[in-house]
Amino acid sequence: MKTETAPDLAFFVLLAKLGNMAATARELGVTPPAVTKRLSLMEQRLGVRLVNRTTRRISLTNEGELYLAQATGILNQIRDMEESVSSGRAAPKGLLRVNGTPGFGRTRIAPIVSRFAHAYPEVEVELHLTDRPISLVEEAYDLAIRFGELPDTRLTARKLMPNRRFLCASPAYLQAAGEPRTPEELHRHRCILHRQNDDVYGTWRLRKGRSVELVKVRGAVSSNDGDIVLNWALDGHGIVQRSEWDVAKYLESGRLREVMPGYTLPPADLYLYYLSRSNLPAKMRVFIDFLAAEFQAGPATPAR
Repeated sequence: MKTETAPDLAFFVLLAKLGNMAATARELGVTPPAVTKRLSLMEQRLGVRLVNRTTRRISLTNEGELYLAQATGILNQIRDMEESVSSGRAAPKGLLRVNGTPGFGRTRIAPIVSRFAHAYPEVEVELHLTDRPISLVEEAYDLAIRFGELPDTRLTARKLMPNRRFLCASPAYLQAAGEPRTPEELHRHRCILHRQNDDVYGTWRLRKGRSVELVKVRGAVSSNDGDIVLNWALDGHGIVQRSEWDVAKYLESGRLREVMPGYTLPPADLYLYYLSRSNLPAKMRVFIDFLAAEFQAGPATPAR
């Protein structure tokens, strides 16, 4: 590998992430023409076009997509090598990129990161909150804190807390519409739908004993934001499917009532995910242990 190749890899990964020349120039502290020239020199050296240029954005060619995937892998290997060599240091150090979900990330994870940053001042933590599914490899995250199991077998999962799901509605709605007793009765009810990731839209999975029923529900309102659908349930718009973390305090106060308590729904347990490695960097080990200890120290969900 030529000595200038590793910096070029990092440059191209940054360019692909930001999506335009001007943003890349600002990030690197250079002029846009300097970014354009550097990209052109890379393409000349490789003998292929890596990006399609437009006035505002760039898009990767097929060769660019291949280059990005391999560049990301190589940079991760270099980082792993350096962290493995330095993992024996007494004080964990370096950048730690963590991904979480918006609502839970703000209320629960951010305060933990604050306490961790005080305890380990040499570790720089970047906390990114996203609703969409993420790839630890392609987006260069060290850890992800997500509800539900991820289907990626390359990841190690550590369960942080159990988190059941309920069907619930406001007393006002149930008084006006009646209370369903069976899955079939959900068809005549207004249900509030959460459009979440790649989940089957409008289909609820209910289990009673060994029997599992998939119920296609409908309603007048839906959103991709969990806080919005919860507030609509509190406003009496219908039945909603939410997790214990979200609704425990409302069930306790009586603002929501559990519907069909004899049925169970797929859980939304909280997991910590990271790439399987033989030697974890010190910064990851201490963060994982710190996070697990935080969840073991106190109640994971609001008191019911």
